Amino acid sequence: MDDSAKRLLQRLMRRIPTPTLRSALEKWGRLTTEQQKSMDFTQSKWALTERLLGICEENELAVKQLTDLEMIHVIDNPDQGMWYAFQLMDPEDDAKSVDLTQFKEQFKSHLRELVRNVSIKMKKHTDEAVWIRIAWGDTFSRPNHLKPTYIVHYLQTPYVFVTSITSKQKPLLSQALVLSTRYQAIKDANLSGRKLTAIRDLLMKKYQQVFPTKYPIPPPENNQTISNQHIEKEQAELAANRLQMACEAFGGGMLPQLQSAVYKLETKFRDHSNKTMTEREEPFRCVVKFTSTNLLESFRHCASSGIASTPVTPLLSCIPLKGRNYFLITDNGPGPSSQRGQPQV
Repeated sequence: MDDSAKRLLQRLMRRIPTPTLRSALEKWGRLTTEQQKSMDFTQSKWALTERLLGICEENELAVKQLTDLEMIHVIDNPDQGMWYAFQLMDPEDDAKSVDLTQFKEQFKSHLRELVRNVSIKMKKHTDEAVWIRIAWGDTFSRPNHLKPTYIVHYLQTPYVFVTSITSKQKPLLSQALVLSTRYQAIKDANLSGRKLTAIRDLLMKKYQQVFPTKYPIPPPENNQTISNQHIEKEQAELAANRLQMACEAFGGGMLPQLQSAVYKLETKFRDHSNKTMTEREEPFRCVVKFTSTNLLESFRHCASSGIASTPVTPLLSCIPLKGRNYFLITDNGPGPSSQRGQPQV
């Protein structure tokens, strides 16, 4: 093994937790039965790393084989980085007919025309997703396998998910994806998160959607004494209405575990008592960020429990509706100091 392979293995061993190392090595299939048994998983990570280094040197394994082990770990544990969603635009007539073999050949060919030194590896997952690992180099340097980019693309859909990519690499990847999928353009979907499955399910509508129904009309207010039974019935109807509207806005059942939503405001300051701010030519700018372990579930609970008012404001309900969690809110009013302009997303 050369130094680059040793560094890659050492880095990979730091990333793989000891409890999952055994199953990862079994899926990898590069160790014999005797070598697998010689791995004492009760030892420290340092001792396990030294033992695995010795086995890899004995088997004459190189970077190519070690990247297979890395891909196995990343595919089984995708929630270890920030994922960004992109959407392919304007499909050509034959876009739906592109199969895995065509995509692989075209993608590798187009990217290697753009980048002289690049290492590309692809695997098809059981859920039909194509996983791509790219180690980038340039004209004068070899591919850097310590900082790879990972891409997940579902064939026959316009959605692409990317992690660990630089601004310099993004246009190169975009061009290769557009050409190999038979689309004409690609755009940022304004959706990101640490849970790949969450942003995938949100963008591809893989969750239980609830559609509008006829709401029961609450009884009119009056001053007459009402029995407890009538009060309980009215409260139950109101609670049912809130739950229905909350589920229509955010979905029913288990929701994608989106962890954040960002609203960037560039709107006019509206306050008649503060002329200095109201008459400014420059827009009022600020950023509002919501965070939670499950943001959509939190919003749904607030609406259904009465903590937040219903119907749900479009500023929140547009997260699942548009499949986005980054929004720029601006004015659509006719003039700089107009109070009639309403914010738009």
